[in-house]
Amino acid sequence: MAFGNLTDAFTSLMFGKVETTRLPVRTSTGQAQAVYLPTAAPGLGDSGVIIGREVYSGKGYVYDPFQLYGQQLPAPHWLVLGESGNGKSALEKTYVLRQLRFRDRQVVVLDAQGEDGVGEWNLIAEALGIKSIRLDPMAARDGGVKLNPLDPAITTTGQLSLLRTIIEVAMGRGLEERAGFALKAAHAHVRATVTDRQPILGDIIDTLRRPDLSSVESLGVDPQEVQSWGLDVALVLDRLVDGDLRGMFDGPTADGIDLDAPLIVFDLSHIDRNSIAMPILMAIVGVWLEHTWIRPDRRKRIFLVEEAWHIINSPFVAQLFQRLLKFGRRLGLSFVAVVHHLSDVVDGAAAKEASAILKMASTRTIYMQKADEARATGRVLGLPRWAVEIIPTLSPGIAVWDVNGNVQVVKHIITDVERPLVYTDRAMTEDAVAERTRAERQLAAEPGV
Repeated sequence: MAFGNLTDAFTSLMFGKVETTRLPVRTSTGQAQAVYLPTAAPGLGDSGVIIGREVYSGKGYVYDPFQLYGQQLPAPHWLVLGESGNGKSALEKTYVLRQLRFRDRQVVVLDAQGEDGVGEWNLIAEALGIKSIRLDPMAARDGGVKLNPLDPAITTTGQLSLLRTIIEVAMGRGLEERAGFALKAAHAHVRATVTDRQPILGDIIDTLRRPDLSSVESLGVDPQEVQSWGLDVALVLDRLVDGDLRGMFDGPTADGIDLDAPLIVFDLSHIDRNSIAMPILMAIVGVWLEHTWIRPDRRKRIFLVEEAWHIINSPFVAQLFQRLLKFGRRLGLSFVAVVHHLSDVVDGAAAKEASAILKMASTRTIYMQKADEARATGRVLGLPRWAVEIIPTLSPGIAVWDVNGNVQVVKHIITDVERPLVYTDRAMTEDAVAERTRAERQLAAEPGV
């Protein structure tokens, strides 16, 4: 002990005191925060719906395109990417459920996936007391749901544009000038002569097969030539009336579609997702919604499309949706496109149109992808190198979020109330079914839904 004191005294004599005694300093948290170096980029604010938690900082992650639009976002549209089984579906569903807590929000979902005869959004629709709109050729023949491409709610220009798109998607090429003329003449004749009911596709087909003499002779065109020009068009449209797609589009629009419901689900799960029917169906639904659903009434609308590559990968359908996105921004529309791989769209036939739509998506969420796919995604989306390197290592439920250059790694959090509605495994236990029932009752009792 004496030796230690002697050492301390010698050290103090040679070098000064070993320890410096300082008086306590009073400061504010604003000043003291400079002591701790930042570990993550700033968040997006605290206004909107909570998604989960930032992985590196532990802060809550809040996102809302309507709150950020015009300030941090040039457009409210959103692209979700990732391999199956990593959490895309769970994110979409909880996001919609949380958005619907705001009374001025409304959502349309094109549900292209499902099992056991129903779409995977069916549980959520039922929990909210809403019946999904099932588009099924077999059911439509027995009085099921129909959507009329010639619905009077759609403008003349919109109807003609939609008819052209249906034909071009089915043919896989653009409509030739003479065939386009025959279609335009038939459409004009039907609109002028069918006034006591909704015009339907059968009226267009009949006119194409037997052109009205007065409507074409006045233009100095031989009716027989017009008939030959429109024959291929009639054959394509005939598929929607008498072919494998008959029943869904060959009659007046069905009554009972509630366009004021907070959630509208179009169940497309009965349509072969790899057939030409899917992009045709999405085009018809998209244009029909554009003219009947999107209105300048200050409501914020979300249009969520699963299997969105059916839209983006078709030049003709992509052009329709590109116009819808531009138009929708002025009326409070957020378009959410969900795809598995970016290569599904950027390397397809509609690369130009796909690039234009991707540029409108200022928010991009990327779940786990293989290294090669992650590098390709990073090049197309302009992601930072560190984000590209981390994408192949992401666990389910964790994604890279790029909100107009603000890049974060976010863990999605699902509540106990949401869990039984989000995971739609039909092989549920009795306990899980009971849990789902409790969740539905709690959700229905909450205000704002």
